[in-house]
Parts: sequence; structure tokens; C-alpha cells
Amino acid sequence: MDFVSRKCQPINAGTPPMNPMAIVAALQSIPGWELKDGAITREFVFKDHYETIAFVNAVAWISHTENHHPDMAVGYNKCRVSYSTHSVGGISENDFICAAKVNVLT
Repeated sequence: MDFVSRKCQPINAGTPPMNPMAIVAALQSIPGWELKDGAITREFVFKDHYETIAFVNAVAWISHTENHHPDMAVGYNKCRVSYSTHSVGGISENDFICAAKVNVLT
């Protein structure tokens, strides 16, 4: 699945989350990400704090341009990025689109 070239779409009220089999299939196209606690998650490790914060800012730009925002846990040389779609109560294709774009940063 080519998520990188796609854009996040507005989600209508009542839209269901992706089914578990579709999530497992989609995870195959975004290396390094896993399903954990109802979100797709990946931890990124960097040389130092400067590189970590540069990455965080780049993820913020993706979030802004796609209007879809992750949860991030930031440390000295690590950043854990987690995507889920609160409005559907689970995972949507928008989560995979953003995760694929984040992968391009590394």
C-alpha cells in the first residue's frame, strides 16, 4: 500500500475504525511500526537531543499539513510516536498515511 503519496481525509461522524485484519495488512507497508495499546507506534532513536528535537519538529510539520496529530513521548535521544484516531475510537487510514510520512524522515 502506498500511504506516502496519499493525503489524510476528513473523517465523518460514525465512521468505524479499521478492522484488525486490515490493520495487520497495512502494518506490512510501514516498517518498524507495531500495534500497541490501540495505536500504531514506533520508537525512533537518535545520536543526541538536537537530532531528536529536529525530528519532533519535522513530525509536527507533517501533523500540521495533514491535520492529523500523533501522541509523542520525547526524551534525550528517543521519540516514541503513536497514532490513533480518536473520532473513530481506533485506527484509521489517516494514521497509516502519517506514519508512512514519518518513516520517510529517517
